Amino acid sequence: MTTQRGSVLERVRGLVREVAKFGAVGGLGVLVNLGVFNLIRHTTDLQVVRASVIATVVAIATNYLGFRYFAYRDRAQSGRTREMALFAGFSAIGLVIENGVLYTATYGFGWDGPLASNVFKFIGIGTATVFRFWSYRTWVFKALPPVAAPAAATEPAPEPGPGPLRRPERRPEPLPRPEPANN
Repeated sequence: MTTQRGSVLERVRGLVREVAKFGAVGGLGVLVNLGVFNLIRHTTDLQVVRASVIATVVAIATNYLGFRYFAYRDRAQSGRTREMALFAGFSAIGLVIENGVLYTATYGFGWDGPLASNVFKFIGIGTATVFRFWSYRTWVFKALPPVAAPAAATEPAPEPGPGPLRRPERRPEPLPRPEPANN
């Protein structure tokens, strides 16, 4: 039997583990995102927000693999098509949040230098991460329902009453009686 305090402590520990795993995958995603962004910015003449969108898409692909097979591997895995569609949808919203910050800084305020672009790219990633954490854990990688503990053998059977009818257990067929011998 768990007490209310034990239950709260277990939930906090579970959330801390989840945030740590999300952070590990997200940290790798940030490195991929910023690395691809800077590689594109320094090797091409692509505009800053376009380079950022490409980098974000690459990081999203990396993150999906990390979330599915590391951070949320214990979560429900049925409906992979639904999961991927939700992940893509919420990731697209995160992409708009992330690159909206960069777009505003670049084209709204004219802050287009390499340092400013990286700072606002990072701020956009941080802002979008809060949204992604909430949406992924709530809608995409749903927690499995807790497994009910088996009833103890000493507990009495529940009284029959209103509710769904139970299917009777199947009883074994009786063995056929042997034929009497004719003497």
